[in-house]
Amino acid sequence: MCGIVGFTGPQQAAPVLLEGLKRLEYRGYDSAGIAVESGGKIRTEKCSGYLENLVKMTDGGKAIPGNCGIGHTRWATHGAPTVTNAHPHISNDGHFAVVHNGIIENYAQLREELTAKGFIFYSETDTEVVVHLLDMYYTGDLKRAVMKTVARLEGSYALGVLCDEKPGELIAVKNASPLILGVGAGENFFASDVTALIGHTRTVIYLEDGEFASLTPDKITVYDPAGREISKPLSQVMWNTEAAEKGGYEHFMLKEIMEQPRALKATIEPRVKNGEIVLEGFQFGSDQLKEINQIVITACGSAYHAGYVGRYIMEELCRIPTRAELASELRYSKPIIDERTLLIVISQSGETADTIAALKECKSLGARTLAIVNVVGSTVAKLADSVLYTWAGPEIAVATTKGYTTQIAVLELLAVYIARQLGRLEDKRYKQLVRGICALPERCQRAIDLNRRVEKLAGKHYKKTSLFYIGRNLDYAVAMEASLKLKEISYAHSEAYAAGELKHGTIALIDENQLVVALACYNALFDKLVSNVKEVKARGAQVLALARESQRRIFAEADQVLLVPETDELLMPIPEIVPLQLFAYYVAKAKGCDIDKPKNLAKSVTVE
Repeated sequence: MCGIVGFTGPQQAAPVLLEGLKRLEYRGYDSAGIAVESGGKIRTEKCSGYLENLVKMTDGGKAIPGNCGIGHTRWATHGAPTVTNAHPHISNDGHFAVVHNGIIENYAQLREELTAKGFIFYSETDTEVVVHLLDMYYTGDLKRAVMKTVARLEGSYALGVLCDEKPGELIAVKNASPLILGVGAGENFFASDVTALIGHTRTVIYLEDGEFASLTPDKITVYDPAGREISKPLSQVMWNTEAAEKGGYEHFMLKEIMEQPRALKATIEPRVKNGEIVLEGFQFGSDQLKEINQIVITACGSAYHAGYVGRYIMEELCRIPTRAELASELRYSKPIIDERTLLIVISQSGETADTIAALKECKSLGARTLAIVNVVGSTVAKLADSVLYTWAGPEIAVATTKGYTTQIAVLELLAVYIARQLGRLEDKRYKQLVRGICALPERCQRAIDLNRRVEKLAGKHYKKTSLFYIGRNLDYAVAMEASLKLKEISYAHSEAYAAGELKHGTIALIDENQLVVALACYNALFDKLVSNVKEVKARGAQVLALARESQRRIFAEADQVLLVPETDELLMPIPEIVPLQLFAYYVAKAKGCDIDKPKNLAKSVTVE
């Protein structure tokens, strides 16, 4: 997720901006830049890669004089991580500079309109339309130009605006992206995160969606969407810097679990227009899809588990034979793949070595390839024929949470889209599924809210040295990821089994010291899962069950219960995994483990 800072005051702006961006590095980024106004002119400096490059270019900010400026660290969404695509973006006449966090959903239409009016675009970003709109609407009244510009934008955005004709003034705009104002003595700030502010002030103003503000060294004026001046309360930040970076959470993993509703919204909302799924990065039309006779999903780790979920959904809706394969196995298996195969490659980083090798092998055999990745311009994204980005934002914790759930969200969108293109979904079912997908952010938040007792449950079981997760169908697919989460961060031995396989060997390991986590959310096989619960309880095991809110029968069968909100059967894996992520987190916390950086693990496995 991008980082934004703004400063106006008596001291040199550039060093303050660089310091603020440094404090936002934990959010992840691939380029950086600053713009400073001085003497009626705006000067910008930008770089790709690490912020340290920008610090060296500007001699720590000393080489760019001026007391008012904006800064940005970019996590690429529209366009590769290049200097040209880096923020701030400048208007053609040099009068305006803009930084932006979020996604402008209607940028393509705006870009076409502005190009027709003679504006020249240099970047691939959605942000550049903002600076040209400001330039088009500006007639000396900056506030009015901002209001007219914002009225044209669809999507999420936090904006910082600098105008060379308004020395010492900044404009900050918020809509569905974080933006905070910092109140100082003879100096004022804005930032996307309180982390960037607390080195200078702990007094802040929280903007609501649709509000915008004018900042000068001596005054902050906040306006409602209609442009009326409004009064906002001052708040005091009590966090230290380390806590602020984590948003007040003790660990990045917990923060990222809690961010999942917002991440899912960023993944889903831009792809549903007027009740229809629109996949702009998917290049295969209905005629090409009709030629596909098998779908192969390949990935590693949690991405493979997301693919395993996708396998069930894809096969049920599209009625195309689908299998999920570990990339490390697929690359060496002499796979039966040809030009009638759709290969779906999943990777958060897009740099996973085994996944890249499997993609290359299958492409050489003629497969049509689609990448589901989080990082724009990554190797997997470049190699694939089509790309669908998850837009989850960066993950700091090694154990993925929002990366996994957003990958599933893209797979669900894709499955419904393909089934529709092939004529295998009735209108009623299609609309039902689209509504269900759009409701997933709220369902995910509900899953968090329902399970406030999970820390207490984890406290009862954290000393267990071995656990089993069981489930059927989609529940089994989710159990695989839940088990991995626990072993990754708590170092407890944990295995996931298809519940129907218990009697084929696994039940020999069940005794009175065993904890079995039973996933019972797949309604079609609920009764069979209950039979499996009875089997392990008869052998002395304790059972922690996960079930829908409406399935009250489970309370009579299990020792403890976690609940999941009612959701369409095929869409259940996203809210279902959330309490199990929390369970793993709190078990690891009770054991005193290094949760964000588990031993022996790396965020991206770039070697075989």
